[in-house]
This record gives sequence, C-alpha cells and structure tokens, in this order.
Amino acid sequence: MVKQRSELLFLYDVQWANPNGDPVDGNKPRIDEETGKNIVTDVRLKRTIRDYLYDYRQQEIFVREIAQDDEYIQDAKARAEDFLVKDGEKLDKSKLTLREMKKIINDEVLRQCIDVRLFGVTLPIEKNQKEKSSITHTGPVQFKMGQSLHRVKMEYIKGTGAFASGGQMTQKTFREEYVLPYSLIAFYGMINEAAARFTGLTEEDVELLTEAMWEGTKNLISRSKVGHVPRLLLRVVYQEPYFHIGELDKYISLHTEKAEEEIRDVSDYVLDVSRLVEVLVQQKEHIANIELRQDGRLACSENLAERLRKEGITVDIR
Repeated sequence: MVKQRSELLFLYDVQWANPNGDPVDGNKPRIDEETGKNIVTDVRLKRTIRDYLYDYRQQEIFVREIAQDDEYIQDAKARAEDFLVKDGEKLDKSKLTLREMKKIINDEVLRQCIDVRLFGVTLPIEKNQKEKSSITHTGPVQFKMGQSLHRVKMEYIKGTGAFASGGQMTQKTFREEYVLPYSLIAFYGMINEAAARFTGLTEEDVELLTEAMWEGTKNLISRSKVGHVPRLLLRVVYQEPYFHIGELDKYISLHTEKAEEEIRDVSDYVLDVSRLVEVLVQQKEHIANIELRQDGRLACSENLAERLRKEGITVDIR
C-alpha cells in the first residue's frame, strides 16, 4: 500500500503532430487564446497510460471500449457487471441483493483494474429498474491540465486522399488537418496516500504508472500522434504524510534565443531548473527520495541529479 505522498513532474514534446485535438473545434490542437500555449487534457494522458498498461503490460483496465455481441459499445453499467463474478464464474444478479452486488463488483474491480486503483471511478450498479446505486472512488493519482512551456503556432495542412469520394468520381478527396510544429508540454500530478488507502494502490502500481507515462508516450505511434518523445519525469517522494510542495511545473521555464513560436526541436532551448532545485533544497528535510528519468537530448541549466545529491537529497536514476 502507498503510504507516502509524492508529486510528479512530466515533460514530453511533439513535432508536427496533434497532441490533443478538440472534438468541438474541428479536432484542432487545444490552444489557450490568452497565452498562446498548447493545452493537453489530463484525460489524454490517462488514456496514454491505460493503453500502455493494457496493451504492453497485460494489466486489466476498467475504462476501455468493448463491443458487445450486438456490436454496440458497452456502457458503464454493463462494464461494471463484467466483475459480478466469484471464483471465475459469472453470478446471476437476480439471486443477489443490491448490497451483495455492490460489494462483489467493488471488490473485484479494485482487485483487477489498475486504472481504478490509480485514477478512481464511479461504478453505476443496477439490479433492476427500481433498485439502483453507485460507488465512487476518488483516484489517488490526479493530474492538472498539461500546458506547453512556450507559445505555439498552429499550422494548417491540406492534401489529397488516396480514393475518390464515391463511385464514378474522377477526383480524389481532399484531407485537411491542423498540427503543431513543436510543443514541449508539462504535466504536474500528485499521488495522494490518503486516497490510496481506499483503492488499495500499491508501490508496484506506481512503478507501472511511471513506466506507462514514459514508455506509453514513446509508443504513441499513430498518424496523428507519432513524434511524441518523453523528456523528463520527476517523482518527489515525501517522508511525512499530508505534505507536498505543490505546483512543481511553475518552477521550470525555457531559455531560448528564438521567438517561442519558432522553436522546432529540443536543441533550440535550455530548460531552466534553477528555481526547481532551489525549492527542493529548501524542503529537503521533508523529502525521502527523488526518482528521475531524463532524455539525453534535453539540456538543463544544471545537472539535476548531481546538484540534488550534492545537497544531500537521495536521487534514484531510472
């Protein structure tokens, strides 16, 4: 069971891709109109994590698209009833009370589904039209919206498709898309030890989480997503409960000689981590250890591991 609070800082970049399209705005990349910065939802990051855990690590997840025998997509109630089982056998809900259904489903979902232990869930449970209920678990792992560390400029690309729009047509279809030439995105997250008690989150689950953040981002290999590269992942583990620094993403910035919208590669800037180091050193008596992953091409204003170790903080390079 996770007993220590920790914070996460995750940076990744994209080149000539759409990191998170807005379905109500033509699937364009999300951009804050006030700041010109790229926005990525926490839902997008959680999808990356879930897909990696399910596809590459064979972990069961609750939130995934499942087609039923009639080819309709399974709803949340039907998904919850997938876990109405005992000793591997499906149970008949007509022979159970609503209370018994809730306990069995809840116990099985928490036991089997790593995404519920990580992110929480609301389980709708229905015995019949008159007997309904739900169970809500607050996820121990929570992320803020991701945001680029610089202003971005969206590019519009138009081209021809491979096929005609219909039979007996002489012209091919046109396709159009919006991409970002470059975006370095920062996510801040927290692992709450208090909520972990209720979902049964373990340190093994957290190890899989950080692996999925890094490797899952590398494995976003689709036409719209290829070009994602993880650059930095920092986990700060605290010695005492209920303490954390907060807003670690606010302590980093980019230094570049180019206009921010002209950045096209990780080599175009230096990541200034001086304020991050400063606040970590100030709070080092509260820190148990720091886990660090860093891409070799990311240039920082100082060597994070060396500087923090010099200050007496335990740093575990992953």
